[in-house]
Amino acid sequence: MVDQIFFPNPIQPVRTDRPQPQKPEHAGKTTDSSFARVLDTKLPTQEVKFSQHAQDRLKARNISFSANDLANLEGAVNNVAKKGGKESLVMMGDAALVVSIKNRTVVTAMDRSQMTGNVFTNIDSAVII
Repeated sequence: MVDQIFFPNPIQPVRTDRPQPQKPEHAGKTTDSSFARVLDTKLPTQEVKFSQHAQDRLKARNISFSANDLANLEGAVNNVAKKGGKESLVMMGDAALVVSIKNRTVVTAMDRSQMTGNVFTNIDSAVII
């Protein structure tokens, strides 16, 4: 037969007081040194690129973009990226661009005359500028 063992004072884990790191006075406040701001300064700004195929299509279809148009395109790509898009159709005036958001690359381009009757596949979003 097995006898029960009685412990009048159960063993407690040893508690050691560890010093807590001091929180800065501005903890929880938005400052210029927030993680996102530091990350933005460390990462190079990524411009939208044009694949060779897209460059050939732009040249063949006489499509050109001003600096303002390129800035609008970058803004559109940034907005789609924030929303989780991967491949997007960007409509800019008389041009339609299929853009790989992950690579920040224009894959192909067409003007209004080539858009008629075309079906755009492998896109998950569309932006009209």
